[in-house]
Amino acid sequence: MNMKTSRANLLAITFAIATFASAIVLGCGVKSQPIPPEAARPEKIVGLEAANAKEGIRLSWDRPESYAGGAKMKDLGSFSISRTEEGKPAEKIGDIQVHDEGRFQVQNTFEFIDGSTVMGKTYHYQVTSSTTDGYVSEPSNDVAIVRKKVSASTEPNPDTFVVPTPVPLK
Repeated sequence: MNMKTSRANLLAITFAIATFASAIVLGCGVKSQPIPPEAARPEKIVGLEAANAKEGIRLSWDRPESYAGGAKMKDLGSFSISRTEEGKPAEKIGDIQVHDEGRFQVQNTFEFIDGSTVMGKTYHYQVTSSTTDGYVSEPSNDVAIVRKKVSASTEPNPDTFVVPTPVPLK
């Protein structure tokens, strides 16, 4: 029985060593170094622009293409738009979900129209972007605009546009 016990002990030790060795070799499955949360969030949007439109104030910006750490981003999930009025705290006025992950061609420019503005008031806007797993960028550049009426001549209306009739040359 002593021989059986030592053989069982040897087998148990061999199994433990094999398990430990494979855990060291295989690791936890992560193929790269861990990334700090600051580097995993989308890069800051720096090209936010605002313009007066018939429907309100039109905001436009380009898609962030990389993470703050420099790697190419492939999991853009959404944008959050916030507005500040003079003497009031900032408020979130909209979200845009991005559903182009895995598509052949992705949307590179985004727009949002703030239709709840008052003529003559000054508004400040900022946009943040988020990844699908919740990492949020720093706020974009602050853009300020005074809401003004847009005349009909500045924006063509597709409903009333008349195609000119060609005139033959003589």
